[in-house]
Amino acid sequence: MTTDLQVTRVEAAAEAAPAEAATKSGRRTLRDRVRRRRGASAAEAATSGRQTLVTDPGFDIAPNDPILTVFQSAGGAVDITALELDSPALRQMREVGIVLVVPLVTSGELIGLLNLGPRLSERGYSSDDKQLLDTLAGYAAPAMRVGQLVRQQENEARQRERIEQELKVAQLIQQQFLPKSVPDLPTWQLSAFYRPARTVGGDFYDFIELPDGRVIVVVGDVTDKGVPAALVMASTHALLRSNAPRLLSPGAILATVNDLLCEDIPAHMFVTCLVMAVEPATGSIEFANAGHNLPYLRGKDGVTELRATGMPLGLMPGMTYDENTAVMRPGDCLLLHSDGLAEAHNNDREMFGFPRLAEIVGREVDAERLIDLCLSELERFTGPGVEQEDDITLVTLERRLGAHYAGGPS
Repeated sequence: MTTDLQVTRVEAAAEAAPAEAATKSGRRTLRDRVRRRRGASAAEAATSGRQTLVTDPGFDIAPNDPILTVFQSAGGAVDITALELDSPALRQMREVGIVLVVPLVTSGELIGLLNLGPRLSERGYSSDDKQLLDTLAGYAAPAMRVGQLVRQQENEARQRERIEQELKVAQLIQQQFLPKSVPDLPTWQLSAFYRPARTVGGDFYDFIELPDGRVIVVVGDVTDKGVPAALVMASTHALLRSNAPRLLSPGAILATVNDLLCEDIPAHMFVTCLVMAVEPATGSIEFANAGHNLPYLRGKDGVTELRATGMPLGLMPGMTYDENTAVMRPGDCLLLHSDGLAEAHNNDREMFGFPRLAEIVGREVDAERLIDLCLSELERFTGPGVEQEDDITLVTLERRLGAHYAGGPS
């Protein structure tokens, strides 16, 4: 129908009683107002032959009101005194003294109404009056529509500007919390890759050095996108960093962060997160999982999933998280990942899938090359230039062959 409020004053003829017309939509409704022009002198009224109506009511025309169909198809001024309709809007129009309505239609769309009261001479509107009003409506309707479109474009531009500003803030928040580099561990190769699907994503990763010499590797995914996800990511990151050096145990870290997040996380949001403690000297790893994708470990016996169970963070307080252990031997390689890779689809809506990802991990390539291989296989699967569906985060760890650490070969 219409997109915003329009108000037009119409004085139909020398003896016509004028009223204002207003249109409003957004909810596809029309709000019509009639206003008294106060302060006109008796001489002015006598000279002009005009007078004004008395009230300033406001009412809405519901989208299913039958009078809208009448106005849409009228093709000219409508004498509402002759209408017989079960229409709440029609009754309200009559109550405020409106007798003639001129629909403003452009490009087949009803965008407003010109509402007029009775003539002071008590005669009806003549055909000349109606022709004049129809001519006026023919000029007014396109002009009003142009004004509506201009305001709509201005509103959309302001909305886009606000969204872009929010995304810049969220992107800045996210960039500040992503690691600037990976830890330098002798006889280990660590690599990381992050690519958001949009300007701002919900994935994150981190490396936290513990007092006992171990290194915590974290990969997580916040539901939702934009500023809310960036703020939750920042909170989760801060909680992990502040509690990991004190608690040391991956399961205890996740349980504590979960309880703290539950107090403040927005409704319908949660965080999946994997916390893994790596002991560089021995290759021993201890891990706990809060609903995140399972890591893949490539060893001499093939590729295995490192399983541990636990609820995502922020859903329910008082959760506990299972801890499991494994050992990375020289030559072993580990992949931690988010769901943006395995759950990507091609043009046939086929999913890339976890089996395909496990097969790629099983290929004999080093940690850095494994990330490149995952990305090239994804592009080959989806086709070049396909829009990324979700954030992609990949972290790889490889214990090199012949590894030794501060005291001789492993």
